[in-house]
Amino acid sequence: MSRDAALQAAARAAGLIPQWEDVSGRQCDVAPEVLRAVLQALQPDGADVRGPLHTAICGEAVALPSAVGTACWVDEAGQATVARQEGDGRWRVPSQPGYWHWQQGPRRIAVAIAPRKAWWPSQVDRGWGLAAQVYSLRSAGDAGIGDSAGCVPWLQRLRQQGGQALALSPMHAGLPPTAGYSPYSPSDRRWLDPLQASLLQAVPEAARAALAEDSALARAVQAASTARRIDWPGAADVKWRWLCSTRRHLQQAQSELWAEACQWRTDAGAALQDYCLLAADARSGTADDHALAQWMAQRCWAQVHAEARASGAGIGLVADLAIGCAPAGAEARSQSHAMLAGLELGAPPDPFNTQGQAWGITSFSPLALRRQGYAPFITLLRAVMASRGGVRIDHILGLHRLWVLPQGAPASEGVYLQFPLQDLLNLLVLESWRHRCVVIGEDLGVVPDGIRQQLAARGVLGVDVLPFTRDASGFLPAARWRRDAVAMPSTHDLPPLGGWLRGRDLRWRARLGEIEDLPAALGQRRQDAGALAKIIDGDNVEDEALDLLARTPSRLALLPLEDALGLRAQVNLPGTVGGHPNWRRRMPLQVDEPALQARLQRVSIGRGGAMP
Repeated sequence: MSRDAALQAAARAAGLIPQWEDVSGRQCDVAPEVLRAVLQALQPDGADVRGPLHTAICGEAVALPSAVGTACWVDEAGQATVARQEGDGRWRVPSQPGYWHWQQGPRRIAVAIAPRKAWWPSQVDRGWGLAAQVYSLRSAGDAGIGDSAGCVPWLQRLRQQGGQALALSPMHAGLPPTAGYSPYSPSDRRWLDPLQASLLQAVPEAARAALAEDSALARAVQAASTARRIDWPGAADVKWRWLCSTRRHLQQAQSELWAEACQWRTDAGAALQDYCLLAADARSGTADDHALAQWMAQRCWAQVHAEARASGAGIGLVADLAIGCAPAGAEARSQSHAMLAGLELGAPPDPFNTQGQAWGITSFSPLALRRQGYAPFITLLRAVMASRGGVRIDHILGLHRLWVLPQGAPASEGVYLQFPLQDLLNLLVLESWRHRCVVIGEDLGVVPDGIRQQLAARGVLGVDVLPFTRDASGFLPAARWRRDAVAMPSTHDLPPLGGWLRGRDLRWRARLGEIEDLPAALGQRRQDAGALAKIIDGDNVEDEALDLLARTPSRLALLPLEDALGLRAQVNLPGTVGGHPNWRRRMPLQVDEPALQARLQRVSIGRGGAMP
């Protein structure tokens, strides 16, 4: 075997894909030096890993390393039922989902048995909701960073118009914020960001006492709350000072809330203690401060979701799960044995990002997940789904493959790494069923053939975004949008539809030197806007596009707040750090309520809702 052939064989054995197809259908070869660098970081031992947990779908048969003879299935309560072996030697799994053990004499094998499809509320058909960047919301005393209290008026508006869901930006625990903050580069996805939980909502008496005691802090909270944009380092400092002072007042009062917080900390156990020690090491505050901050965050968001469900929302809050975490964060440091050491995630070059993307984050190693019975993945799913009615998984194609590159390398010098899609999908569907939590998978970008169909067959909704929902003949009419998808006019990586129609993103990229011929780019965008106007057949493309969205057969339509308010500025301009105010824009101080209600009503009526 030649040296190159041996390298290719070693790469494939480690789960790397030496050849891949780009978004235009062109076949690409990964350079040998890239394969060597990634293989060195992966350090596979060449062994065929069969982990301690198998997965299957209810009622199907599973191959298990077994001997001839009788066996039984044992459920989570310890109840046994006779196992039936098929003619081909495989074992028929029980029809009830759950974490089971197959047992034959002293031998036990763990098997996670998933339902055929992820959970979906039976009362929701062609539902709709809103999508919010939580940090951008406004409420009295938010100290410059939007939080759970800012969601309350939006939930009220949603329910007044018959909406079913409020999708939230990622609220994972973060590193100490910098000017380059991103919610998709968290410290730990298993815990919440206390900066996005309202102190006045969680512990109002103690929070007010802290402000009454310190007039300088009260002035700082007030000034930050009315700022036009988020000063992440400054606002985080103010909010954290307030949080630490609130903890002292709560402890001194020795109230029922303090007793509840202490009991919650005890119940959370060693996992919380490990996180708090790492968090205290990375930023101000003690481990006690961080423990109370987590309790308050969990309390706030559980209360908001419970109120949404109690008001009749069929789904309620939808969490957003980032694809990875910061290599220096608490999640990666506390379970280094499960992570991709020395590698970062990204995306290959495509027409929208010609240089590719290097995200500066890491994620789980597929080899480590198998060896550990997928425990880190299951723990993460349970943490994110707790007290939520849905979860949006960013870049869900990562359950199948991820573009990985050596840390610090250009994004073009990467390679796809395969993941155990069927096992991960079974676990995702099982936890969805257990938590009564819908699953949305962001499936934009370079999509391998058949993946969308596989996800849809398991009840995982894709995402259709208006500017991308077209074929060679133009934009798709409403009837041709996917049923098993979420319909949206824009995302956080695009301008709101009004900004997209006017080429606001193009003007920004030209300002940053990324577009040389701006007139040509704007001309192409005008052609796109004209093509969209033709299928809408109306004078006001921006508003009547909402009618198109509402008429789609999609199970769910989500309207970002920026579109609901008719804004034009973009939340995030991918590939930029300092040149564009990414993740810093806030909702306007004043809202045009009649115009907002008119837009919400258009969507509600189009989705089959009654006139309020």
